Amino acid sequence: MSDMRVEHLRAAVMNPLTLPGLPAHVFLLHTDDGLVLVDTGFGTADVTDPARRFGPIRHLLRPDGDPDRTVLHQLRARGFDASDVAHVVLTHLDLDHAGGLSDFPDAAVHTTADEHAAAVTDPDLLDRTRYRPQQLEHGPRFVLHEGRGDEWRYGLTGHEVLPGVVLVPMPGHSRGHAAVAIETPDRVVVHAGDAVFDASHVSDHSPHGQRLSPVRTLRAFEQTVGRDRARIRANHRELRRLASLPDVLVVPAHDRRITDELVDGPAT
Repeated sequence: MSDMRVEHLRAAVMNPLTLPGLPAHVFLLHTDDGLVLVDTGFGTADVTDPARRFGPIRHLLRPDGDPDRTVLHQLRARGFDASDVAHVVLTHLDLDHAGGLSDFPDAAVHTTADEHAAAVTDPDLLDRTRYRPQQLEHGPRFVLHEGRGDEWRYGLTGHEVLPGVVLVPMPGHSRGHAAVAIETPDRVVVHAGDAVFDASHVSDHSPHGQRLSPVRTLRAFEQTVGRDRARIRANHRELRRLASLPDVLVVPAHDRRITDELVDGPAT
């Protein structure tokens, strides 16, 4: 295992009518070579000008406009700044995962080639309704990862974008969605992104032992915003297999129960 620490951040909060307090979960990785982000949540420009950055979907998501929730603000509160983040690894480019990219204009931004095509170079009709090009106007320095990648631990296939950080393609929610697996000294922590919404799909208990019951509204939301339901079900099965292993923790991006436990508890 690599000498890496994962800190959990609540980097955005949305308030759809049936899902108030819906978080966007971000990993802050403390590595020997500096800070790495897995996803970014909303950025400072998003909370300053939500009408332009989000468009009409803001009326559905009802994002919290508190600038203190942005990753940049949280880093500064910890004594860091934007220049301390050399890499951002994205699960995908939806607005609640990539909005903060403009706060880190010098970082290398890792994503799958399929996701970059969907959001930037070759969007189809569905893609044009989900991505917000306004969030990418600063010109992110993308590093694209093509195909499935190489065999890794636990039967996973992916791209080791940095030592101990593996981008694992899991399309379904979007064309090029990926999970991100992180090697720490004690276990592997998997940022599942939107490959699963309701944590009870992949585990019966939370990281701190809370019994997890299905959240029907969260499951319905996942089906509404997902692209390929068959692949989403396959991702659930794969993530449940991983979560059953004793040294793997799977973290969905939007299950409030998991975010609350990990953000308010000790770093992993």
